[in-house]
Amino acid sequence: MQGLMMDFQLTVTSVMEHGRKLHGNTEVVSSTSDHDRHRTTFGEVFGRAGKLAHLFAKEGIKRGDRIATLAWNDFRHMELYFGISCYGAVCHTINPRLHPDQIDFIVNDAEDQLLFIDAMFVDLVKPLRERFKTVKKIIVMTSDRKVIEGLGNDWAIYEDVIADLDTDYDWPALDEGEACSLCYTSGTTGNPKGVLYSHRSTVLHSLGANQPDAIGIRREDVVLPVVPMFHVNAWGLPYVAAMTGCKMVFPGAKVGVPSELYKLLDEEEVTFTAGVPTVWQLLRDHMDKNNLKLPKLHTMVVGGSAMPPHLYRYYEEEHGLVVNHAWGMTEMSPIGTANQTLPPAARNLSKEEQMELKLKQGMPVYGVEMKIVDDNGHELPWDGEASGSLMVRGPWIIERYMNKDETALTHGWFDTGDVASMDKFGIMKITDRKKDVIKSGGEWISSIDVENAVMLHPEIPVAAVIGMPHPKWGERPLLVIERSDKRELSLQEIHDWLDGKVASWWKPNEVVYVDKIPLTATGKMHKLTLRDQLEDFSFDD
Repeated sequence: MQGLMMDFQLTVTSVMEHGRKLHGNTEVVSSTSDHDRHRTTFGEVFGRAGKLAHLFAKEGIKRGDRIATLAWNDFRHMELYFGISCYGAVCHTINPRLHPDQIDFIVNDAEDQLLFIDAMFVDLVKPLRERFKTVKKIIVMTSDRKVIEGLGNDWAIYEDVIADLDTDYDWPALDEGEACSLCYTSGTTGNPKGVLYSHRSTVLHSLGANQPDAIGIRREDVVLPVVPMFHVNAWGLPYVAAMTGCKMVFPGAKVGVPSELYKLLDEEEVTFTAGVPTVWQLLRDHMDKNNLKLPKLHTMVVGGSAMPPHLYRYYEEEHGLVVNHAWGMTEMSPIGTANQTLPPAARNLSKEEQMELKLKQGMPVYGVEMKIVDDNGHELPWDGEASGSLMVRGPWIIERYMNKDETALTHGWFDTGDVASMDKFGIMKITDRKKDVIKSGGEWISSIDVENAVMLHPEIPVAAVIGMPHPKWGERPLLVIERSDKRELSLQEIHDWLDGKVASWWKPNEVVYVDKIPLTATGKMHKLTLRDQLEDFSFDD
């Protein structure tokens, strides 16, 4: 027997219409190339999305066509998010930090028809223009006409092309299974791969991500997404904002300037923010140096890579923040776990025992199922000790990559490439990426656990642990520390510090200092590049 309920389609259009009708006066603040502090509302954003839909029709864009963006977080990018998807096209966000050859590959693999870019990326795109086989026009997201002088008729200015178009648009009735957005993986081990999200998966992800014990945004919040809109749809925050009606503050390119980021957080009275640890380290340095506080901020979501313990303690203890250590990936839309609140059974533990749980990646949100398996595919217990390949499944998790015929699943589960453990509370901990696990004498060493223990030291702000060839043990850990204004520690001092924090045989064999630890396009430590840079290193006999 079937239920007797409405067959209502879960589409991004329904999210936009909800936001327009109920939250039309909610403020959207942006820093852009042509505005120091631009102010608009959800109502105006969604009205201008209608202008974009008329533009797409004028340009001959068909349902399912891909339209690309190469842009930071601002109101125009949000207009594109909704205008493209609700028109029936696919919003393809591209990471400008990728190598130009990867951008070239991504645009052509997606067969993008239009490309919208921030003014600062004109020089990046100019030499690639002739390599884009399907792009009809490049539209620069500004009002400043000077930025495209002499570039030809296939370049245009955003404000010019939508100026005379109507805000009212008869949005099509879309099927929830249709594609609405597209993100490519960062491609650290080959060409990037396209992850194609549906309207249904996007709506369900937004609902799942905003459960109270997940990210839990409310109407009265002021949200500043540090996570870029080109990175997994800013973790779904623009859609959650339209659902809840929270005020949005977009930092644009100022996200990388801690003094400017602090001003936005402070002056706009931001209560909720989300981003990767590298940004929070820079912000901490700025606030410490200038004796600053953020009295209105109450929640910081951290993802992308593990939060160093010293940084977690700083924001929790010095600023009284809820630090939500979450985890996910592009193939998961991206939310998989959240660690905003501990389960009731853990609340009687000591403060240090609770901190150990908080530093893990959290519990699966409803909508994501998880298991850990051994090399033979056998499921391992949730005892906090056993670790294995982390497998996931759910309604917003990939089935296969774009332009690939084969499934991305193994017996119905997606292999995340992470090695993890699950404890008795259901809290997941990433112990390493499979490619980063150090195999010493047939035993595994978790590089993340050693890094976290090392970075508890007050004189080691940034460090990476990588496995390097060893004549006796196969691999041994090498500690790489990024130089700072702190003094350089000896290997013996580091070993002394690690006493009681990690197993003795996990301690690094050597320590080297470098000017900069390389990062991926999404802000994670790029250990493949680090190994290449240190390829001439060898352990002393």
